[in-house]
Amino acid sequence: MTDASKADNDPSLGEIAELLAIMRRLRDPLRGCPWDLEQNFATIAPYTIEEAYEVASAIEAKDYAALKDELGDLLLQVVFHSQMANEQGLFAFAGVVRAICDKMIRRHPHVFASGAAKTPSAVTLAWDEIKRRERAGKPTKTDSLLDDVPNALPALMRAVKLQNRAAQVGFDWPSAVTVTDKIAEESRELAEAAASGDAAHVAEEFGDLLFAMANLARHLKLDPEDALRAANAKFIRRFKAIETGLAARGRTLDQASLEEMEALWQDAKRAEV
Repeated sequence: MTDASKADNDPSLGEIAELLAIMRRLRDPLRGCPWDLEQNFATIAPYTIEEAYEVASAIEAKDYAALKDELGDLLLQVVFHSQMANEQGLFAFAGVVRAICDKMIRRHPHVFASGAAKTPSAVTLAWDEIKRRERAGKPTKTDSLLDDVPNALPALMRAVKLQNRAAQVGFDWPSAVTVTDKIAEESRELAEAAASGDAAHVAEEFGDLLFAMANLARHLKLDPEDALRAANAKFIRRFKAIETGLAARGRTLDQASLEEMEALWQDAKRAEV
């Protein structure tokens, strides 16, 4: 049985057809939902971003029942945008699926053609080169290498993508060590700005420091968003330990001194080692 015939017999196609029908009904001008009918690409976009983060949250929590639900919510966003586009004669859901199928085949020549990439790093290099050729073949409004890095990305993620794009043409720090030197420099400049009392200058230098930190994450092969999410989770875990410790003593946060809370924080930190 070929891959195509397997797809034809895939029971999931029936569920996808049902989901598409549901969305058409929700957007029906006469019988649809008033809220759904009122939406457009711009109003739905924040929900699309939110659902992507919900997927990431379920993965981080290893909550696979929630992951199934969140992936469904994210799929709904794709269907919603596709339905609105179809109504405007722009494209349909089938076109979205066709485009990603073509892209995945095109960017995996080592699987579907005669490409020779055999390791993950080689695949990444080949993928980036194929993307570069695709960009070169598209009409652009300007000539900047950075123009198609989306503005709507989270700032840390966008910083890494901008840095990766510049690195493709050799504009990059040579190593993580040189980036840490830059971080030290930016830290000094932030301290000087803070001492000056110039709020705009402080914000600028703080941004420069965050940008340098994102660059260090890139050189260390880390995702800064993942690292910060882990740090957030660690803070929550240890702060809850403070609350639990105080409750065991019959005390509340309002009644505790900073020294007492810090001691409980250090206890929680040692307990994690």
